[in-house]
Amino acid sequence: MAEKILMKGNEAIAVSAIRNGVDGYFGYPITPQSEVMETLMKEKPWETTGMVVLQAESETSSINMVYGGACTGKKVMTSSSSPGISLMCEGISYLAGAELPCLVVNVMRGGPGLGTIQPSQSDYNQCVKGGGHGDYNAIVLAPASAQDMYDFVDWGFELAFKYRTPVILLADGIVGQMMEKVELREMKPRRTKEELLAAAPWATTGKTADRPYNVITSLALESDVQEKFNQKLQAKYKEIVEKEATHTEYMTEDAEYLFVAFGCSARICEAVVDDLREQGIKAGLLRPVTLFPFATKRLAELSKQVKSMMSIELNAGQMVEDVRLAVNGACPVGFYGRQGGNIYTPDEIADAFKKFNNLK
Repeated sequence: MAEKILMKGNEAIAVSAIRNGVDGYFGYPITPQSEVMETLMKEKPWETTGMVVLQAESETSSINMVYGGACTGKKVMTSSSSPGISLMCEGISYLAGAELPCLVVNVMRGGPGLGTIQPSQSDYNQCVKGGGHGDYNAIVLAPASAQDMYDFVDWGFELAFKYRTPVILLADGIVGQMMEKVELREMKPRRTKEELLAAAPWATTGKTADRPYNVITSLALESDVQEKFNQKLQAKYKEIVEKEATHTEYMTEDAEYLFVAFGCSARICEAVVDDLREQGIKAGLLRPVTLFPFATKRLAELSKQVKSMMSIELNAGQMVEDVRLAVNGACPVGFYGRQGGNIYTPDEIADAFKKFNNLK
């Protein structure tokens, strides 16, 4: 029987990293994700699995340590919160440009600037649209529970190595701080040297007879070389869009109205859907689980079924742009959000929904 433990979402990240054979964690403390490193330090995995856990002197240092570890084909990760991720954006762009796999956890807080330590979803544009420089994307996973936080670590590394790309686990502060029952999956040992070479034959492994040197870089001095590489990246991102878009649906079979929400907002919207159904209003919910790639195809299909859609977000309206692009005018798309760390209630969302749709 699988072991179940009550823990915070942030703690689930750390426990999952240990149990899924992560080789190295490099980070810097910042609220509301500090429990990730605190849990790793408490568990001391360097004594049990050999995992390296290191507090860097800054977020900039930690993402560059991730770059170095990723060059060797190791499973390496970092975690931070919104302002810290801003400092990492250059490094994430470098990782994408060098086609290096890694996991970056962002437990969002309110901004801009230092903002508030309260929950937010206002890093959607920063992470989904590519906050660093250049034409790149990272795969973005949006957990909605502590169990997701645990499970998405393993899933994130699978995708990172499959496509040789950074993966961002984008959680709002509520999901990071809330305590829930988490089922621990089967322990995975760290990869052996032979398994590492099989999983990452491109990696820098030191001087060998058939490889006197290996340089992994994102630098291209000739414009034609850079253009061909960029085209290669775009082809990879197209494949990711076609194969990896993931979402869940709630009460959409006969829905006449649709909410679109991710993370904690999706959980709140489930209660809204239930309340509206009791009032005879056929509402449903689509929760994007991957924010890149986005659930564009399914939203386009549902736009032909429903009378309207409404994007619910803890920000000023960032995901709603992607919902409107998916719908392409097939039905009206509304938005309701709160900012500054304020959380909406189901009644607030229901009132905004009725106002948008002229319902009593």
